[in-house]
Amino acid sequence: MEGSATSLASRVREAALLEGDFVLSSGRRSRFYVDKYLFSTEPGLLRDLARGLSAKLPEGVAKLAGVELGAVPLVAATALETGLPYVIVRKGTKDYGANAGRAIEGRLVAGEKVVLVEDVVTTGTQVLRAAEVLEGEGTEIAGIVAVLDRREERTPRLGPYPFEALLGLQDLGLKKGH
Repeated sequence: MEGSATSLASRVREAALLEGDFVLSSGRRSRFYVDKYLFSTEPGLLRDLARGLSAKLPEGVAKLAGVELGAVPLVAATALETGLPYVIVRKGTKDYGANAGRAIEGRLVAGEKVVLVEDVVTTGTQVLRAAEVLEGEGTEIAGIVAVLDRREERTPRLGPYPFEALLGLQDLGLKKGH
């Protein structure tokens, strides 16, 4: 791993790695938890994560997207870093206001190439649901980028989409099965 990525990994580990007995969103138990709110609420670390995520964006992307709530600071910071606009994908539809019945906040145009920005991927369930919502609006998912890939096997795809992460478990000094 590059020197700057090593530094980023140690900073994320220091800021957000908790040890104990945790139930993950997937329902699995783990001896550690990487609390995305602890790394995404530190301005200097958030800025550097946004720079790293920006460097992983594929060519031709018109818009960024993030799933509420955890990915919102990351997608906003990445938008500021790149100048690309973004949308927020709700986990459910809103039942009030101008966007009642919609699951997307912000302007989205059919045919746009969109990259989803995610915090931590364990199974990818939330971000894959968001991709379906975006595709339902006629966009093309150009890929998914995340801060941490904690899947058992790191692969260059998440479902049918290209996938890249800044860090994996080994970068944080953790092994599979933790």
